[in-house]
Amino acid sequence: MLMENQNKTTENQSQEINSQKKLNQDFISMIKSAEVFLKDLFDISQTTNQHETIERIKENIPMKGQTAWVLIFSIVIASIGLNVSSTAVVIGAMLVSPLMGPILGVGLSIGINDIDTLKKSFINLGVMVGLSLMTSFLFFSIPVFQDLTPELKARTYPDIRDVLIALSGGLALIIALSRHKEMTHTIAGIAIATALMPPLCTAGYGLAVGRLDYFGGAIFLFTINTIFIAIATFIIVKFLKFPVVKYLNSLRRKRIAQFASFVALMVLLPSTYMFYSLFVKNQFKNNAQHFIQHIEDKGVNLIGEANDESINYEKNEIKLLVFGETLSEEQIQLFKNDLPKFGLENTNLIFKQSNQDLEMKQKIDNLTELYLKNQGIINSREETIREKDDKIRFLEITLNKLNATNIAIDKIGTEVKINYPEVEKITFSNKITTNFKQIDTIPIITVKWNRNTSDVNTQHLKLSNWLKARLEFKKLLVLKE
Repeated sequence: MLMENQNKTTENQSQEINSQKKLNQDFISMIKSAEVFLKDLFDISQTTNQHETIERIKENIPMKGQTAWVLIFSIVIASIGLNVSSTAVVIGAMLVSPLMGPILGVGLSIGINDIDTLKKSFINLGVMVGLSLMTSFLFFSIPVFQDLTPELKARTYPDIRDVLIALSGGLALIIALSRHKEMTHTIAGIAIATALMPPLCTAGYGLAVGRLDYFGGAIFLFTINTIFIAIATFIIVKFLKFPVVKYLNSLRRKRIAQFASFVALMVLLPSTYMFYSLFVKNQFKNNAQHFIQHIEDKGVNLIGEANDESINYEKNEIKLLVFGETLSEEQIQLFKNDLPKFGLENTNLIFKQSNQDLEMKQKIDNLTELYLKNQGIINSREETIREKDDKIRFLEITLNKLNATNIAIDKIGTEVKINYPEVEKITFSNKITTNFKQIDTIPIITVKWNRNTSDVNTQHLKLSNWLKARLEFKKLLVLKE
């Protein structure tokens, strides 16, 4: 009996072990299936045509001939779009612009150690920037086109999101280009998203109007986009293991590889610093905006919105204009004590206020009240004038109807006597009728014929038709006396 129980226990343990093994095998199989699925989903190496991609990028590097003219005209189109604040026009210009070629060439040449292509890319990049600045400068030098529009002002300073757009756009662009079949629609969309052209046009505007701060901010934005698109290209080229250019001289090959690495490092280090600086600046602005909202939630009336004038990152300063009740020193100190809670340590908080604010607020309230009263009087007068206009319009319509039924008795009478000598007398009158919904006026002509007139009915019918045609009265009644 004991042996039998031991055998059953051993058998159960064996079954549990087998079941656990099967479960582990199923789990491992599921993990492997997931790995295969994810690899198949995200793998881009299988559909990449390395040699064809290199040729495509190299073909689009030169800025000469038709490409140069297309660039010039696309800059003109974009400048017009920025001048009239038309996003659709700017997008159209970005679709036809050939700005990506030299930038992709820089990233590619560094990735494959191609010093000749790198030189060519930098030269054409300089030509591209020069042509763009010259074209936009000439356009905005015309006085009628020198108004600062919101579209232009938006391109005068970079943002952390511009870096992310440029990096993501560059990655998407080189991946789209590396396919066996080029993804044209994707490339067009990336040209719009990265928005290389508007900053160049804005830089030309800054030069034309003598605003070097606009020029510097726009060129900085263009430089950020350019660097991060080139970095994205470099990353994908290295990830997909594009073939490196071979040089017969091993020493030359080593030097070129070192030079390419040096250029890549020189591009990467400033761009990393740019990214960090923009991130810190953007974080400061966000924290400052939350802090300003905190102050307003406490019931403090502030004039203006949170912008570059009230939030100064370079001076580490927040300057607020208080309207209404003056804040005491204790209240101001309490707000200053709240700065660290919003990540604004060592930030200088300045409140601009005056003891005359309350009096000014009262004056403004009085002016507002007076304005509302006057507006009410004006609206009342406008209503009265509108009613009188309606009455005048009704009387004019009625008068026109009456005039339409008036008949020149002398003239018509003479014509009737000439055409119908048997007529002895004509009487003109108007009959007014109503169906209790509207009033209608019907002109009536009563004709008295000579007793000796032959076939009076026929003559009367002819006269009736002639009078209706002559007078153009549809409702004319011609009666016989």
